[in-house]
Amino acid sequence: MIEVEKVKRSLNNLKGERVEIKYSLGRNKYESYEVVIKDLYDYVFTVLITEQQFLKSFSYADIISKSIKIERKKIC
Repeated sequence: MIEVEKVKRSLNNLKGERVEIKYSLGRNKYESYEVVIKDLYDYVFTVLITEQQFLKSFSYADIISKSIKIERKKIC
């Protein structure tokens, strides 16, 4: 439970910012999305995919199990 709280705090600091999410498809294959973190709930968080204006949700367990990776977007 402590890990989930740590992940929630980290995501709360990124809320409203543009980040890149890499989602593991297995066998070293990834889907990559540029997103804005929208809302945090008890077990999931939602992101807005900026290219398609599509809302998607992920669980905190996805981060803990390393199914997804979140990186801040670099500002040029």
